[in-house]
Amino acid sequence: MNDLTADMLTRIRNAVRNRERTVTCIANKLNAGVAGVLADEGYIDGFERLEDGRQGLIRIKLRYGNRGERVINSIDRVSRGGCRVHRGVADLPRPLQGLGIAIVSTSRGVMSDRKCREERVGGEVVATVY
Repeated sequence: MNDLTADMLTRIRNAVRNRERTVTCIANKLNAGVAGVLADEGYIDGFERLEDGRQGLIRIKLRYGNRGERVINSIDRVSRGGCRVHRGVADLPRPLQGLGIAIVSTSRGVMSDRKCREERVGGEVVATVY
């Protein structure tokens, strides 16, 4: 597996489609940062890191609405291995005119597009969620 972040996003997308409560992904710093942003923005209930004797795993607890409606309707990878997408703070995307978030990897860590605008920092756009 080359792109662990794309694998994580695909696992989340498939788990939400199948109404799963949790999903397990391979851990690395970027995946932990993406999960942290999703938790901070309220798209997931939380995550925990599990040790498996190798690289480790991340167990993500997915969130649904009161009547079982999806909180994550779309989660897409923007920056890929063959085509990295870097944006300055003025050019960061606003998914659904601000109703969604863009996850950005910056020199100060992984954060949402809203937090990037507050701190006036740009970076690599990892994914969009709405």
